[in-house]
Amino acid sequence: MTDQKLLNRITIHPGMAFGKPTIRGLRYSVEWLLETLSSGMSIEEILADYEDLEREDIQAVLLYAARLSQVKRMSAVYRTI
Repeated sequence: MTDQKLLNRITIHPGMAFGKPTIRGLRYSVEWLLETLSSGMSIEEILADYEDLEREDIQAVLLYAARLSQVKRMSAVYRTI
């Protein structure tokens, strides 16, 4: 599947999920899926627990996040822990 076809799976509807990007118009936000993956849940576990999600949805979310991170400069102040 091409990058553009994957990115077409990410949708934004003002009346859904507070206007946050979601997967295929479902109520799964990109943010939620990224947090779920970062918590340690595997792709296979996610697909088993959320049967309306597809592997390509997860690929789309990861590609979307990668594209968002492609910035030239971050202006926020970070502190080290």
